[in-house]
Amino acid sequence: ANGALHGTKPIDLVVGLIHEIRGRFPDLDPAAIDDIVLGVVSPLGDQGSDIARIAAIAAGLPDSVAGVQENRFCASGL
Repeated sequence: ANGALHGTKPIDLVVGLIHEIRGRFPDLDPAAIDDIVLGVVSPLGDQGSDIARIAAIAAGLPDSVAGVQENRFCASGL
């Protein structure tokens, strides 16, 4: 529990990732994004709800962007 990301909320990691992708691809029209799909091994606590949808909203993406969270156990991270 002493890792560098210990105090970081899962939603902050995902929102940061979305912002980084948008920064790398400035010509990407957010309205062209259909879905955000995240694999979550343990959907508990802060990541227990649909973290993909919440991250899309928190990152300022359009309401039309869907979020899907799936659990494939250890394969969720692949």
